[in-house]
Amino acid sequence: MIFVKDVMTTHVRTIDSKSTIADAAKTMARWKIGSLIVTSDHSAVGIVTEGDISRSVAKGVNVGTALREFGKRRLITIAAGERLEVAAKTMADAGVKKLPVMEDGKLVGIVTQTDIVNSSFALVTSLKEMVQARYRPPDFQM
Repeated sequence: MIFVKDVMTTHVRTIDSKSTIADAAKTMARWKIGSLIVTSDHSAVGIVTEGDISRSVAKGVNVGTALREFGKRRLITIAAGERLEVAAKTMADAGVKKLPVMEDGKLVGIVTQTDIVNSSFALVTSLKEMVQARYRPPDFQM
């Protein structure tokens, strides 16, 4: 069984909710990442993604708008000890690609669809190698 804690990224970049959309875009570009967890008083309150920013710019939203006024969605999270299949289903049901990972109300990581796909690929590859190692072709004699 694979758990969220086994594949999550533990070093999560955050940004204060008082920061602007432009600040978020610059921070993501600087760190070459696709999302930031939005915090208020050191607590995770939201997430902003590259997609959110590009859609807001396309709609003409002022990039000087504070993140606390931007994207008022409920933050969907998951526990580190949850099974990876549950994380995948949660993402699919909510239509999101990233889940902040919380423990005792604190942000401890983030798990993405890419993390899940990569871990699944590694699992399939390992299983394939195990099967191949056990398989012995019949000894045909003519």
